[in-house]
Amino acid sequence: MSSTLSIVTPVDSSVYKTVQISSAEQVQAAVERAAAAQKSWKKVPLKERVAIARKFLEIFGTRKDELAKELTMQMGRPIRFTPGEIKGTQDRGKYMVDVAEESLKDVEIHEEGLEGKFKRFIRKEPVGVVLIIAPWNYPYLSSLNGVLPSVIAGNSVILKHSSQTPLCGERFAQAWNEAGLPADVFQCLHMSHADTESLVANPLINYVNFTGSVDGGHQIQKAASKKFIATGLELGGKDPAYVRSDCDLKYTVENLVDGSFFNSGQCCCAIERIYVHADIYDQFVDLFVKETKNYRLGNPLDPETTLGPMVKAKAADFVRGQIAEAVSQGAKTHIDVSLFPDDKFGTPYMAPQVLTEVTHEMRIMTEESFGPVIGIMKVASDEEAIQLMNDSDFGLSASIWTKDADAALRIGDQIETGTWFMNRCDYLDPALAWVGVKDSGRGCTLSKFGYDQITRLKSFHLKLVTA
Repeated sequence: MSSTLSIVTPVDSSVYKTVQISSAEQVQAAVERAAAAQKSWKKVPLKERVAIARKFLEIFGTRKDELAKELTMQMGRPIRFTPGEIKGTQDRGKYMVDVAEESLKDVEIHEEGLEGKFKRFIRKEPVGVVLIIAPWNYPYLSSLNGVLPSVIAGNSVILKHSSQTPLCGERFAQAWNEAGLPADVFQCLHMSHADTESLVANPLINYVNFTGSVDGGHQIQKAASKKFIATGLELGGKDPAYVRSDCDLKYTVENLVDGSFFNSGQCCCAIERIYVHADIYDQFVDLFVKETKNYRLGNPLDPETTLGPMVKAKAADFVRGQIAEAVSQGAKTHIDVSLFPDDKFGTPYMAPQVLTEVTHEMRIMTEESFGPVIGIMKVASDEEAIQLMNDSDFGLSASIWTKDADAALRIGDQIETGTWFMNRCDYLDPALAWVGVKDSGRGCTLSKFGYDQITRLKSFHLKLVTA
């Protein structure tokens, strides 16, 4: 097996950079160093750990332009948007730093009549060595969700980044090092699939955070099954939107087009299916198609480009196959791909597509696409929309578009999802728990509850004996 990994850029399908792949022996040595480093790191006062984390975020942000271009070259998002991920990483990280001390403080138990006789409290201890397996689509934001809280809580971290975006892990390592994080508390390793699977099963790994496919999630669970450790799994979605007749139509269309096609639809919580009330269906579709035609597909290094290539030609051709199959089953396309001259079969460059006359008998409405395509269905009632939204193996996020907040809450209570939005989509609020149900996975990142995943509870019961 080659000792190097080539990063093939979707910009022009050339080899952008190469990185060294760690051998099995190097991986084992790294996890042993991580375990040793964690024993010292957990003894560092929380305030000092928080200070280092703040410094890490500050240093990371000073390289915004350099990191943004490098990110575009690795995964294809237009250069006009990649700086936003760098800033978003800082903003999200700042929130998680700000809530760290409150989230990790001891929980004291007080009971009338026992004061002065007992001291009782629950402490949140770090779990140990945390393995984070990160995705390419939001390589900094997604990995930060696990990396930052884990380090602050007193764990050591091994980050295995996607083979498409391995340089992102290296940039995190550089920033942590310059921030003064002790050696081996954070390590970035480039590994083969076999060595990654072996590392999940390694006795020194105490928690695994994985973002990826459903099949990948099953592999992680299987690899960890001989140990009594938890796994956090974010496995994607087929996120729906329901457009009620009382929505602000212009606002709704603008936001749902963006929610469907931003990052070429390669967002874990991208909108992948839309249900529109019959009263406004035709008008909605007309406006949606018109707005979609405003995208400019092309070289992501061009500041005028608003839709870059998908990550790989194979991924684009998969979505094209879903569309072709749906059309053969009766779906109607609304975008003439000739309006997007850079769209070429066999390349990562793919035009956005809008489909109507779709049904749940079609893969395009049930199988994750992870690309620039959307299916739109007409519904006659809230009840029909609820049934269709829940008719899915996934449950990451879902949204409703309405001016009636009471209706939004009533309907939201019936939707099988981890996050419920009203008049918003494709967004992670760091103050809220990021969770999934069904095949979208399990566990939690972000919010104060994200710290609960990478700590364990330890109870202290002290009986105070007086002379």
